[in-house]
Amino acid sequence: MYMKISIQNPDFNATAALTEFVELNVGKLSLLSDKILECRVSLKIDKSDTRENKICELKLVIPGQDLFASRQSNTFEEAVTQSIEAIRHQVERWKASLTNRRSRESIDTIEP
Repeated sequence: MYMKISIQNPDFNATAALTEFVELNVGKLSLLSDKILECRVSLKIDKSDTRENKICELKLVIPGQDLFASRQSNTFEEAVTQSIEAIRHQVERWKASLTNRRSRESIDTIEP
């Protein structure tokens, strides 16, 4: 199944290289599960005085449950990479909970 990727960057104009980086790396999330429908990426610049003012927010749309991660870093590439790692862990936990639920359901149907 094809995962739709939408990128929003309301605070600035993203370069083609940054957009390509996001699409390439976020696209790999579709390998984790065929149930992932869409990934919404929001790139923002925090108005603070710190150097770590680049924010990446990822929302993964999965039927019945959406997963969300947000990371702030010095560069957008770093924030994107960190957000993807956080989402990857959430997907793994989500898949494990599905497996556990299915195994409990099959045990419930076997027992009288």
